[in-house]
Amino acid sequence: MTAGSDGVRIDCAGPVATVTLCRPDVLNAQTPAMWRALVDISRELPGDVRVVVVRGEGRAFSAGLDLAVAGATGPGSFAELATLPEAECAQRIAEFQAAFTWLHRPDIVSVAAVQGHAIGAGFQLALACDLRVLAEDARLAMAEVTLGLVPDLAGTKRLVDLVGYSRALEICATGRRMDAAEADRIGLATLVVPTAELTDAVRDLTAGLLAHDRDAVVEIKALLAGAVNRNAADQQRAEREAQTRRLRDLAGRGE
Repeated sequence: MTAGSDGVRIDCAGPVATVTLCRPDVLNAQTPAMWRALVDISRELPGDVRVVVVRGEGRAFSAGLDLAVAGATGPGSFAELATLPEAECAQRIAEFQAAFTWLHRPDIVSVAAVQGHAIGAGFQLALACDLRVLAEDARLAMAEVTLGLVPDLAGTKRLVDLVGYSRALEICATGRRMDAAEADRIGLATLVVPTAELTDAVRDLTAGLLAHDRDAVVEIKALLAGAVNRNAADQQRAEREAQTRRLRDLAGRGE
């Protein structure tokens, strides 16, 4: 399964799917058409895929929203959205968000391979992934405020969960850029590697994710993803319930 006419390509190799933003001439700037393509990919993803790698073609991950499209007058433009009734505008944005939130799915582990710019929507796409491998040349920014906008592609909670409220506010309200070293220091990066080693590092990480029982990894992801919203007693109960399921499955008694 591979496509690229909407600026997104997917290549599946057994349990690994690689989703590539393929508009390198504009640093993989994103459009509503690309978001629709990402939603389509999520719906058509083969059931045996365990790891989804998201990357950008060329020298950047994604420079953010394509302002040539958003600033025009056609579908998906700021001008069009501004004319919609409030509920309809919110629903349209919800459809855009779905292009990002499917990467939270419990049955996959998503990995962003970030080189060069990851700005605005590009930063939020990296945040949508479970893990982020950054090249040393990566530059990240939540730049929506520079356009008088807010981050609205499901990135704000992920950012707060990773770096805390105060740091997230500073990042979003200033729109400043940070380098890979700072991203690593404040907890945004899973790993930072020399730019030339990004592909190999992602391949090694993927191999590690695939080395163990799929159901155990799914249970672990669910436990950790839900931990922030549980108190200690609820988390311990979730651990007990997950372990009981694993023990039964390993003993051949799962239903």
